[in-house]
Amino acid sequence: MINPRPVPPSLSATVAYTLRCVGCGAAPRAAGGDFRCETCRELFEVVYPWSPGGRVQPGLGASWRALWLSRRQSNLPLDQSGVWRFRELLPVLERPLEAVTLREGQTPVYELPRSAVYAGLEQLWAKHQGMNPSASFKDTGMTVALSRAREMGFAWVACASTGNTSAAMAAYAARAGMNSLVLIPDGKIAWGKLAQAIDYGAVTCQLRTDFDGCVRVLNQVITRAPVYLVNSVNPFRVEGQKTAAVELLEQWNWEAPDHIVVPGGNLANGAALGKALLELRELGLISRLPRISVIQAAGANPLVRSLRETGGTRLQPVQAETLASAIRIGNPASWRKAVQVLTATEGACEEVSETEIAEAKAMIGADGIGCEPASAATLAGVVKLRARGWIKPRERVVLILTGHSLKDPEYTLGFHRGELPPGTTPSLDHARRPPLALDAEPDAVLRVLEARQTRP
Repeated sequence: MINPRPVPPSLSATVAYTLRCVGCGAAPRAAGGDFRCETCRELFEVVYPWSPGGRVQPGLGASWRALWLSRRQSNLPLDQSGVWRFRELLPVLERPLEAVTLREGQTPVYELPRSAVYAGLEQLWAKHQGMNPSASFKDTGMTVALSRAREMGFAWVACASTGNTSAAMAAYAARAGMNSLVLIPDGKIAWGKLAQAIDYGAVTCQLRTDFDGCVRVLNQVITRAPVYLVNSVNPFRVEGQKTAAVELLEQWNWEAPDHIVVPGGNLANGAALGKALLELRELGLISRLPRISVIQAAGANPLVRSLRETGGTRLQPVQAETLASAIRIGNPASWRKAVQVLTATEGACEEVSETEIAEAKAMIGADGIGCEPASAATLAGVVKLRARGWIKPRERVVLILTGHSLKDPEYTLGFHRGELPPGTTPSLDHARRPPLALDAEPDAVLRVLEARQTRP
C-alpha cells in the first residue's frame, strides 16, 4: 500500500488539519493509497480546529472574509484562483506559491427566468461550474489533489472516470509536468470528455466494464505501483470542491439561498458543498444552512433506494443505466458523506427519468445556458420537489450545473433531432428544436420566419 509522505516535523505545527474516518471516527496520521480507513474501510474527511465541534477564534471568519475580498485585486496566480483565494479553508501546502492552478473557480451565477416558470418558481439561479478551465466542477478539486501529489513527489496520478474527472486530472497533470493514467468504461463515455483527456496527454485505457469495474481495477493498480489516486475518495480533492459553496455565498453577499440542488453520481460534490456550509456557519459567515438536495437518474439511483429502504444506513449497489453519463454510477463511494449532509441540512433526495432530464436540459438551454445532461437533472428534480411542496414558489433555489454543454454534444443533437433512444422524447413538443432542411431560396427562409411569428 502506498502511503503519503508524512509532514516534516519542522512544519507540523503550521498544518492545522487532521484526517478523520466518517465511519468509525479513527484519526490516522496518514491515509493509505486508497484513502480508506484500515479499520472500517470508510472514507476520510479533513478536519480543522474550526470545523463543527471545534473551537473557533472570535472574529476569525470576518477577518478571512475581508482577506478573501482583498485578494480579488491581486494578480498573483494563487489569488486569481477561485479555490486558492480561499486557502485558509484548505489543507496547507509546504510551498503554496507552487500550487498547480489553471485559474479555476470564479464561475458565474446566472438567473434562469424561463426555467423558473417551468419549475413553478418566482426566481431560479444556476451556478455554472461548467465554466471552469476543463469545463466541469472537477477542476476545483483537481487543483488541490494535483498540488498535493506533486508536493509529495509522485510522478503519476490516476483516476477511474465517466469523463469529467479524467479531463480535469489530465489537464492539471499536464500543467504540473506529471503523468496521468485514466481508466474509463468502454463505450460508456461522452466523446467530448474522452477527447480532452487524450489531448492533455493522459494514458487512456478503455476497460470492458462499467465505472465501478474501473474503480476495482484501479484500486489494485495503486497497491502495485507508485500512483497517486485522485478520484473523489481523496479527501484533499473534496476540500477543493467545497470552495464552490464559499464562492457562491460570497457572490450572494453571504446571504444563504433556501435550497442548493446538486446532481448525484459518486456523491462527493454534494458532500463537499455541505461540508463547506457547515464550516461557514461555524465561522459565523452564515447564520443558517441552505437545504442541499441530491438528484439522481432513475436508472442510477442507489442513494434514493438507500434512503427509501434503509433510512440511509446501508447502500446496495445497482447496475447503473442512464444517458447522463456523468452520473452513471451504481456504487457511489461518498454515499455515507452525502447522507450526513442531507441529514445536517434537512435536504431531499429525488430521482428523475430520462425524459425529465432531457426536457429540463432543453429548458435550461432556452435560457441561453448550456449544460451537460447530468447537470439538467437538477432542474428536473426541482420540478418534482416543487410539485410535492418540498420547495415553495418564493424560495430561492440555486442549481449546481456541473458540466458544460459541449461535454456531450452528441446527446444534445440526438435529443433535438429525435434520435435518442425510446423513452427520452419529451412530452412538450416545443422543447425540441431540430435544424430545418430547406431549399437554398430566400422564400423558404422567410416562410420559416413567418411561421415563427404567428406561433402562439
